[in-house]
Amino acid sequence: MVFSKRKMKQFLAFGVTIVLVICLYKSWGSPTNGVSHYAYDDGDSSAIGGEDNAAIDQEHRRAGPSPERLVLSVADRSGQKQQHNSIDGPNDDAAAGRPGPLDDVELVLAQSKPQRPPLRKGAFVAGSAQKRHHVPSLNDLGPDDLDRESRLNELHEAKRQILELERKIQELEGRIPRKYPDVTFLNYKNRKRILITGGAGFVGSHLVDYLMMQGHEVIVADNFFTGRKRNVEHWLGHENFELIHHDIVNPLFIEVDEIYHLASPASPPHYMYNPVKTIKTNTLGTINVLGLAKRVGAKVLIASTSEVYGDPDVHPQPETYWGHVNPIGPRACYDEGKRVSETLSYAYAKQEKVNVRVARIFNTYGPRMHMNDGRVVSNFIIQALQNQSITIYGSGRQTRSFQYVSDLVDGLVSLMASNYTQPVNLGNPVERTIQDFAEIIRDLVGCKSKIIELPAVEDDPQRRKPDISRAKKYINWEPRVPLQEGLMKTIDYFRKELARSNHSQRNIFVPETTEFRSLL
Repeated sequence: MVFSKRKMKQFLAFGVTIVLVICLYKSWGSPTNGVSHYAYDDGDSSAIGGEDNAAIDQEHRRAGPSPERLVLSVADRSGQKQQHNSIDGPNDDAAAGRPGPLDDVELVLAQSKPQRPPLRKGAFVAGSAQKRHHVPSLNDLGPDDLDRESRLNELHEAKRQILELERKIQELEGRIPRKYPDVTFLNYKNRKRILITGGAGFVGSHLVDYLMMQGHEVIVADNFFTGRKRNVEHWLGHENFELIHHDIVNPLFIEVDEIYHLASPASPPHYMYNPVKTIKTNTLGTINVLGLAKRVGAKVLIASTSEVYGDPDVHPQPETYWGHVNPIGPRACYDEGKRVSETLSYAYAKQEKVNVRVARIFNTYGPRMHMNDGRVVSNFIIQALQNQSITIYGSGRQTRSFQYVSDLVDGLVSLMASNYTQPVNLGNPVERTIQDFAEIIRDLVGCKSKIIELPAVEDDPQRRKPDISRAKKYINWEPRVPLQEGLMKTIDYFRKELARSNHSQRNIFVPETTEFRSLL
């Protein structure tokens, strides 16, 4: 029994040795790093299979011998285990520059050397007998080739140095502290943590500027469908500011004191682009915001719209007017979505005691508007700046009321700070026809664009003018910025936008300081 175990151990040891030899050869390759300068054919096939493996041997002859077969062949022919050189380093003969004794692999290669002329320099057979293409040496290149090679090397070196310099410049710029507008300091008793959904958008970014300048901590959640990061990039890195890439259709779990829910596309091309997503944002998104306000006890302001009045039969429109809306029209995804948003707000206020505010926002304009949002102001200004024909949809006799964005921000903040819980209109009561508005913009730009009429848009409201009696009475608010002053700021912004030719040319609208606002 003991003898059997000993023989078994010897047999296993021999097998392990053979496996190690095979693995070492496969990992080391040939003495020339897996590349032999000679093509060889398979030797004696009887060592690994005899006549029963004749077909396999024919295939192996075409593909070349495998290292495993060669090593096994040597072992069978010699009848004893071959000793390999140490893997720790070369032996004394190799270190002295003298040829040392052949190991198993070298012996195999020497025995399997073919009886054919050696291949020319640069050609080889490796594993699958594939040939590498001949690579010309420098001696084969002519003067023109050498000159071209030299110029290419100089160009690559110059590019490498430029990239290295750019990396160093970015590293140095990162060490320089960023400069931010001088914000008001508030202690922990007066400083609030405020969430603004859609805070990277047109209106939201101006609200961010105002609240940051007041000294509050501001958290912006935006999915950047219509919002842009560069609208708030001047606050990135500030200790009071945080930007979250988040779609409010999904729940958000943070701790805040106040919430401004502005998340929703507001221009017709944007909210008509994905009507279902627009409805989800104004329903599921509002539910998530109200649920967050319920959990943390925050006050929430819902940004509604004058579109809840539809194409009104009452003029001007007071908050008590129920509206005249087409529930299945192209604008219904936005109109009805906002109406449901208001319904949800007051349902949460009644059932869950959530402290809500609702602002019905009328037409607003100003810097950071999308150039292609399809609204009246942006369309007219871009067409006038490019000296194109100014297009009016319909007769041009339909009316609108336009307020500057800073007036709207003041109204939102005043409404949030008040104790009034019913809907409030925020808009400019000065009514103008679209035709008159196009002429005013053309004159301010100083172009000679023609005004042309196109077919009217479906469900386009014919008259729009807010009744702001409630805003004056309960939050002491009314718009202050004259139309021409606001339009000049907006035209200047769009002019700079059109002048941009690369990303490094920034067009950042600097927020107005607290002192400037107090003067207004």
